[in-house]
Amino acid sequence: MKKVLIIVTAAALAAAAWATHEFVYKGNWGELGNGDGKFNEPDGVAVASNGNVYVVDCYNYRVQYFTSTGSFLGKWGSWPEFNFPAGLDVSPGGYVYVADYGNRRIQYFTLTGSLLGRWGGLTRPADVEVGAGGYVYVADMDTHYVHYFTSTGSYLGMWGGPGTGNGQFNKPNAIGIAANGNVYVSDSGNMRIQYFTSTGSFLGKWGSPGSGNGEFIVPCGIEITKNGTVFVVGIRCNRVQYFTLTGSFLGKFGTKGSGDGEFERPIDVALSPSELWVYVTDKDNHRVQYFELTNPAVVPASLGKVKALFR
Repeated sequence: MKKVLIIVTAAALAAAAWATHEFVYKGNWGELGNGDGKFNEPDGVAVASNGNVYVVDCYNYRVQYFTSTGSFLGKWGSWPEFNFPAGLDVSPGGYVYVADYGNRRIQYFTLTGSLLGRWGGLTRPADVEVGAGGYVYVADMDTHYVHYFTSTGSYLGMWGGPGTGNGQFNKPNAIGIAANGNVYVSDSGNMRIQYFTSTGSFLGKWGSPGSGNGEFIVPCGIEITKNGTVFVVGIRCNRVQYFTLTGSFLGKFGTKGSGDGEFERPIDVALSPSELWVYVTDKDNHRVQYFELTNPAVVPASLGKVKALFR
């Protein structure tokens, strides 16, 4: 029992440390256009284990990839190979999965864009995420389900359905996977986050409509650190909020605008391998911005603050 209490306290202290730190603007790249390194409404963003950043360039019907600071490395895709591609993820094994929204399918590629395979049977796949055991999870907006597959597309199961009850969805549009395999879903139409076991058993939820701390107006992209900090992009509130694994509010950054650190419809978020940089696709500003965690060392927290995080 003492060992368990020590582990829980360490996790709580780590979460409390995140609550005392801030994310500061570090840089950005991109502008409206169709040349190399330019975007027309970028959507999904993901980071490979080598630190390279992959971005869905939605209305240019392609994927581009860059160094960690935005130097152009390569691209692939065109219409109709992609038809309004949306979310993407890079697996630990180095496969790039793309939710090909308009073509109603998932495609996967090497890190340099060679096609490895594809599968369909979806209606409007908005996001794709690779989880524990290589499961590939897909948020299908129009059917209000989360589907999951093997890494090569063999069907395994689904959960959800339209509604407002626990485990039901109204246009799920993004997925994040915690280190323990639990699946977090942006339930955009219900203005909340729900989370589940790896096979879809309901575990919990948080959020309500609004622009206050812990509230959402169409939540979108999700990313989760190894120690359990959940980042959620708010496309209509023009900000990123972050939480504990059970939804306790820790902090936020961003506001509406086109200046450094400001957003016009941010839509997805990704972390560097060190988890000290946060990348955000700034859709209507046609760019990617990145932020740095300031003074990331874990600092002592009072017992009262730790208790507040887990109420």
